[in-house]
Formats: sequence, structure tokens, C-alpha cells
Amino acid sequence: MTTISRRMATFFAIITACAGHATLAAAERPNVLLILADDLGFSDLGCYGGEIRTPHLDQLAADGLRFTQFHNTARCWPTRAALLTGYYAQQVRRDALPGIKVGPRPAWARLLPRMLAAQGYRSYHSGKWHIDGMPRGNGFDRSYYLKDQGRYFNPRVHFEDDRKLPPVAPGSDYYATTAIADHAIRCLTEHANQYAGHPFFHYLAFTAPHFPLHALPEDIARYKDVYRVGWEEIRRRRWKRVQELDIVEGTLSAVEREIGPPYHFPKALETLGPGEINRPLLWSELTGEQQEFQLAKMAIHAAMIDRMDREIGRVLGQLRAMDAMDNTLILFLSDNGASAEIMVRDDGHDPQAASGSAATYLCLGPGWSTSSNTPFRRHKTWVHEGGISTPLIAHWPRGIAARGELRRSPGHVIDIVPTILELAGAQQFADDAPPSAPPLPGRSLLPVFKTDERAANETLWWSHEGNRAIRTGDWKLVAAKGDAWELYDLARDRTETTNVASQHPQRVEHMSQAWADKQSEFLNLATDERGDQK
Repeated sequence: MTTISRRMATFFAIITACAGHATLAAAERPNVLLILADDLGFSDLGCYGGEIRTPHLDQLAADGLRFTQFHNTARCWPTRAALLTGYYAQQVRRDALPGIKVGPRPAWARLLPRMLAAQGYRSYHSGKWHIDGMPRGNGFDRSYYLKDQGRYFNPRVHFEDDRKLPPVAPGSDYYATTAIADHAIRCLTEHANQYAGHPFFHYLAFTAPHFPLHALPEDIARYKDVYRVGWEEIRRRRWKRVQELDIVEGTLSAVEREIGPPYHFPKALETLGPGEINRPLLWSELTGEQQEFQLAKMAIHAAMIDRMDREIGRVLGQLRAMDAMDNTLILFLSDNGASAEIMVRDDGHDPQAASGSAATYLCLGPGWSTSSNTPFRRHKTWVHEGGISTPLIAHWPRGIAARGELRRSPGHVIDIVPTILELAGAQQFADDAPPSAPPLPGRSLLPVFKTDERAANETLWWSHEGNRAIRTGDWKLVAAKGDAWELYDLARDRTETTNVASQHPQRVEHMSQAWADKQSEFLNLATDERGDQK
């Protein structure tokens, strides 16, 4: 064989091998199961330091990765908007911006199923929605949409495949967390039977443990006496465990005794009675009645998380039954930190009914929320670390070689869409992008799956109801509504205990201007598209 012939043979061998690899990749693109909890605290899971039994999630963490500096947006709907579009909520939902009225989501802000469809993905949704439009109308092939999350036992407003279902009668055996998992299992079973040649994306959005605190009696019983030691002791034990797991270093943040719910509903406090308190007072200062009332609330919160883990276990069992565990990327996270809110909605609160039953309406409140968000400050809606820090578990046996490792690289929910698009070989736009479409602000996490290196996205931004923050590298500038900027070096002070703003005035000025520039960028985008909205 001549030299030229050998070169040609080698060339065609490489082409053939590459073509075969491309075909294999198309046939075995990974599935994605994105699991979202609602109002889960940073240290509520066992694998993040908590005492709540979460063996299925703990096993996913042991066989995969846990991120220690991953962030959400501090609130339900902004996180969901970012998770499914890849944009900050302020880019795609205009009422998140000051002075802008509610308007339609821009046409270029499509949801993830639309982006994955060209690669043959089937998309499924089970649970909470809290985005504009309806799931099937936004590209999901099947959906169970629980809109009435204020009634875990008997919802009145829920939909299957965008069609309204009859209300669930009181006294039935319906429980929302189980019903959401049931639907996910039905979708996966159908997928295995009818669409086995296609990859899937499943968005499994639990309502737990969001208020009202509703749980099954047998689940509550498992935690009946766990919290009698009080919230300070639970927080101390969690902090010890967080350090043992090497998840966060530093100093445990002080309890901010005067920080209560973000919204004040005095009539709710009257309805709930003398057992309720709206500040994280010392446990020893509470009356016996108050301690019993608070104990019941945390037991229900724990029961809701325990049940969610059990139902996740059933979904994982279905993945194993269809031989899909190895090539399914499973991501688990929370939409915001635990909530200090206290309110009464929907069917009201009957003080004589068993705590956690359908006739009651309880919220976790600032005492236990402070413990759930250990070791961080503040709660849902604030953009201090307690409001925006989420567990993130990543499990994918075929694609993640590491087992039980931590990832300290900072990340944000805007990074989820770029990650899924990259691993799916998909694009945000199948054709040319609309001229007005801004680039996705997030970065793929796939490099971080391989090694704990710094992600390319060095600047992250937050704004919610006057609370604001920006992080550049390890520096975070943050302020609560109406307060002055605070500056923290998160490399040394992840728990935001030492405000160094006075020592670095130029850094504060530079970062505050960068925050304002991003806000202006989003405002300009909104007004350019619809000038009548200002």
C-alpha cells in the first residue's frame, strides 16, 4: 500500500469512527430528572447536616456530587423561571423589575422542552408550575399541574395535560407529594413502554415542604419528640454535622432575634393563637404552650421532607426498573431557603384539629427557619445566604466519575439550562436566534462535574422585593430592602458574619455600580421590547 493509500485509509477510518461515535451519542443521549423541592432549608437533608431521614437523597449524594455554594433566587417563581428558561427572572418576567407592569414572557424566552425537542427528547412535568402559561402549551408532552398547593389533602385546582381535573373530595386518600410521584412514575412507565428510543427530560417539582404544613399522621409520628431539645440545640447539632461533612467552614452566624416574617399578618397571629410567635426568641423564653406549638410545626416540616424522600425513592425505583439509572442525570435542589412566613390562607385554621391535618394552616416561622437554614443568615425572600443557598445533588453514573465528592465552585440556577443543553447536544434556538434575544447568562456545569474547578461565570446577581446582591469571585455585596450595602469575603466568611464594607469602600462602589448596571440592562431590555410598560 502506498503512503497516500495508507493516509486515505487512515482518514476514512477516522471518519467512520467519528460517525459511529456521533450515532452512538445520538442514541444514548442522557435522560434528565430535575427534582425541585419548595422552601427546603440548606441543612434539612441528612447529607447536608440535618437530622431528617432522607436515605434516598443521601444515597444519590454518596454516589454523586454535592455542591456547597449553589444558589437560587430566594423565591419560588423567579427560581422556576430561571430553571426553565436559563435567564434571570428579571429578563423574562417584567413585574420582577421596578416600574414595569406585568406583561407576556418574551417570545425568545422559551422553556427547556422547546429547546430539547429537536434532539428527540420527550418532556414531562409533575407538580408545581408557578410560571406563566400551561405546561403542555410550553412544550411538555405530559403534565400534572398542582396549582392549589394550599390543600395537600384535597386540592380544588389541578390539571392533567392542561385540562382541569375535578376537585379532590375531602377525606380521600390523596396526598400531594404522593400524587406528584405517582404521576412521574406513570409518565416514566409510559415512556419505557412507548418511547424507549427517545431520551427524556422530567421536571419533578414537589410542593413540599412549602406551607401549609400538611403531612400524613404516620410521618409526623416519626418526629414527634425529635425537636424537644429546642431550635438552638438543633441548630448547634446541625452546624457540628455540617462541619464534619466539610460542607461549610467558618463561624456559625448569629441568630437575628428581631428578624421575623417578611410580611406581617397580625390577623393570622390572632387566628393561630398564643402558641405562635413571629420572632426567633430563645427557646427557654417560650411558654410551655408555645414550645408544644412550635414542636408540632417542626415535626410536620420534617415529616413532609421525609415523605418527599420516600416518594423520590419510588421514582428512582422506576428508573431502575427501566434500566435508566446509569444514563440519567438527576439534579436535586430547592427553589429558595426555608421560610419565616406566617399566614393563614385557603381553608383557614382550626385550632381544635390535629396539627398537620387538612383543617389546619401552619407555617414554619422564623424560629425553625433559622435552624433549617443553618449555618446561614435570614430566610426565603432575603438574598443573604440563608435565602439563596440551596443543596444541589448531581447523580449520573455514566457521566460523573466522582463518588461522594463535594464541589465548591459557585453556581446559580441560571446554570442549569446551559448544562442540560450541552449534555443533550441541543441549542437554545434551532434556527437563528431572534434579534432581541440576549445570550444566556449562565454557564454549563459539565466541567465542574469532572473536577472542582472554578466555573467560568464569575459574577452572579440577585434582586427580589428590594433585597439585592451581587457576587464577583469570592466577594459578595448584599443589602436588605432599605438597608446599606454589606460586603463579605465568602472565601473566609461564607456565613456573612463580618461586614467589611467600611474597609473596602472602592470595592463597594465598584460592585454596587455593577449591580445597578445589570438592573439598568434588564430595564432597558424590557422597555425596548414594550415601551408602553414603563
